[in-house]
Amino acid sequence: MVPRYSREAMSKIWSLENKFKVWLDIEKYACEAQEKIGAIPKGVAKLIEKKGKFNIARIDQIEKEVKHDVIAFLTNLAEYIGPQARFIHQGMTSSDVLDTCLNYQLRQAGIIIEKDIETLLKALKSRAKESKNMICMGRSHGIHAEPTTMGLKFAYAYAEFDRAKIRLKNAIKEISTCKISGAVGTFANINPKVEEYVAKKMNLNIETISTQVVPRDRHAMFFSTLAVIAGSIERLATEIRHLQRTEVREVEEKFHKGQKGSSAMPHKKNPVLTENLTGLSRIVRSYMIPAHENIALWHERDISHSSVERFIAPDSTITIDFALNRLTDVIKNLVLYPKNMTKNLNQLGGLHFSQSVLLALIQEGIDREKAYKIVQTIAMQVWEKKGKFKELLLENKKVSETLSKEQVESIFDLKKQLKNISYIYKRVF
Repeated sequence: MVPRYSREAMSKIWSLENKFKVWLDIEKYACEAQEKIGAIPKGVAKLIEKKGKFNIARIDQIEKEVKHDVIAFLTNLAEYIGPQARFIHQGMTSSDVLDTCLNYQLRQAGIIIEKDIETLLKALKSRAKESKNMICMGRSHGIHAEPTTMGLKFAYAYAEFDRAKIRLKNAIKEISTCKISGAVGTFANINPKVEEYVAKKMNLNIETISTQVVPRDRHAMFFSTLAVIAGSIERLATEIRHLQRTEVREVEEKFHKGQKGSSAMPHKKNPVLTENLTGLSRIVRSYMIPAHENIALWHERDISHSSVERFIAPDSTITIDFALNRLTDVIKNLVLYPKNMTKNLNQLGGLHFSQSVLLALIQEGIDREKAYKIVQTIAMQVWEKKGKFKELLLENKKVSETLSKEQVESIFDLKKQLKNISYIYKRVF
């Protein structure tokens, strides 16, 4: 966890304080269930509630000797509870606590991330509404293609993050399982009703079938979902970075009072936030690979996954939380330059109508290949700065023999090219 890229609410989820509190709750709920079925004497759970504490420094001290974190925790807990502590953790194995806790923490983290996405969606919807009819050049391969609107750029991002929200909901549901089935998952020394009780208390689902651990395909899906969200963050960040380039300058990250862009060049206004988001996205995506490799454990369990998850669980959730919030701020404060959009739109003398001309010639009976060659030949003259597209079309003999001046004039109508914007908006919003 890097403090620079951490937000308090998410960081608290992965604190030792929260982890041990969840461990304590799991043990308490398990004792409540054991008491209900008569497996342990009544009053143990109440004793945990009344006297149950933990001391992180003491747990660390014990772990240095016993080399086992759950045993160190239980030993410290027993120091507060007294003789009745012998009934705590009865019939359970360490992974009952570890995996149930991890899944609970991932669920906590997932809920925060879901709220982050909802906040981003609001910002994207607002900017999409504002710039719905703000015409700009659409590009493919980085080259001018056909007109679009700045609003559609926000709209496609909205649709993408709306899909991300649905995927995340499913991933949260899939990871929200409780496992209290004992060593190798056979319930040999613990009643399945204990698992049912703990799951209900923690608002988790019962793990359908476990070995000594919760199957790691669930976790792989959760981290994969975060990786896809990271990809969507980078996609939008990259678009902003390109549009902020000096030669384009259709949008710009807000440059705040007192901000400096370069230690050497006082004039610089760099897209530092979206560049940062690109880097953070790479980190989150990289965690997907070890998460997938964690699926294949030896037999009923090994602990090769454990060290991996100690890194990727806090780091990926903390990073994606920070990135989503940063992206929301970028979108809210993004400066738009409609005049530059118009300037760039007109840069190639109307070439963005080339497909409309091609289709008009075809409609009038010219073979597609011949029509394509006519239009491309004229278009290349425009590229070579030998005139404007419409003027050259009107001067061309083959075009004038096929299309009237009125037909050519009517082709050069941006409203026609963008006539379905409202239709797209209805589908997205």
